[in-house]
Amino acid sequence: MKQLLIVWHSRTGAAKAMAQAAFEGARAAGDVRVQRAADTDIADMLAACGYIFACPENLATMSGEMKEFFDRSYYPLLGRIEGRAYATLIAAGSDGTGAQAQVDRIATGWRLRRVAEPLIVNTRAQTPEEILAPKTLDTATLDRCRDLGQALAAGLDMGAF
Repeated sequence: MKQLLIVWHSRTGAAKAMAQAAFEGARAAGDVRVQRAADTDIADMLAACGYIFACPENLATMSGEMKEFFDRSYYPLLGRIEGRAYATLIAAGSDGTGAQAQVDRIATGWRLRRVAEPLIVNTRAQTPEEILAPKTLDTATLDRCRDLGQALAAGLDMGAF
């Protein structure tokens, strides 16, 4: 079986819930691991054949911990993971496209292959209190994350990606 790796960072719980839901969906279809960006290393990335990157958008960019993961992984993986499948889960207060664009630029440099449309969840948190508050996502949103995880794991297992 080809392994799917879900790498996530979350400050208020939304991106973590999205990553966990994708893990639940993928677990039924194939070999999958889910882990925090801070705990993910080069060996983890090399062991996987596909990736889901899940993070919040903070100030129109990906979260710092997710950026740090990419910063320390980028050059050691350059030329070693080309052609592998990836997808993204972004939790945003209003937009999400800034974080999405950053992940896509990194994936382009690695020569990864996007195999699913970005899944951006808008929590509509706009005040400091709403932004900092723990997030709970609705069932329909989590179902979309499960479906994405299942589709990626099944696609890897079948050799489609």
